[in-house]
Amino acid sequence: MKGTEFDELAFFAALGASGARALLIGRRALVVLGLPVLTADYDFWIHIDDIECFNAAAEPFDLMPTRGPAEARRHGRYALENDEHVDVLVARAVPTTEGQRVEFDDVWSRRRAYPLTPAISVVLPAHADLIATKRFASRPKDLEDIRLLQLLEGEGES
Repeated sequence: MKGTEFDELAFFAALGASGARALLIGRRALVVLGLPVLTADYDFWIHIDDIECFNAAAEPFDLMPTRGPAEARRHGRYALENDEHVDVLVARAVPTTEGQRVEFDDVWSRRRAYPLTPAISVVLPAHADLIATKRFASRPKDLEDIRLLQLLEGEGES
């Protein structure tokens, strides 16, 4: 069985054009920042009202949602799947393991666009907010990612 040929740049361009408030989080965000980590999937945190336009942007890539929008809103997450896997967080706020409430709208207000080509950018949280998203689970790999982000933060961004 041959896998699909996923065009990551076209996917990011479609998401950018969709109007969905979508933040790339997880290890793929660290890859965009140039950090030496490996990952096989994508993680996004999207505005709870933007599920439909996010899914519509992913549809041409044959990425199918595991839950409908209403169910995704109730559960706070879902995935888009085919050969690729996209985890999608849909919550107005998420607590860290330390109990800090991280609000999507606050994180969105501090977002940064990172150009991948002259015409295509991907949107990430500011470094401090990306660190906060790593504290949603605080798994060993998240703690290592936080360490790398803090090193990067010390080199420039605050």
